[in-house]
Amino acid sequence: MAHTKAGGSTRQKGNRRGKRLGVKLFGGQTVKSGNIIVRQKGSQVNAGTGVAMGKDFTLYAVNDGTVKFSRHEGKKMVSVQTA
Repeated sequence: MAHTKAGGSTRQKGNRRGKRLGVKLFGGQTVKSGNIIVRQKGSQVNAGTGVAMGKDFTLYAVNDGTVKFSRHEGKKMVSVQTA
């Protein structure tokens, strides 16, 4: 009988591309309105002033300026400082 045994999840899924998550623009870099700053799953980094969060937790710039990362009450924050 030529049956394939249940191989678990590793056999069933092929190689998939990564999700390309992470920080796209770092602190001190200039940013234009609409540029993506951080791609993430969940809100590891929160939005500060000049930054908005999309429905998939992507942080993007609302204003033109300079990216600044900081901590506020123990949470990571990213903001855009206008020149």
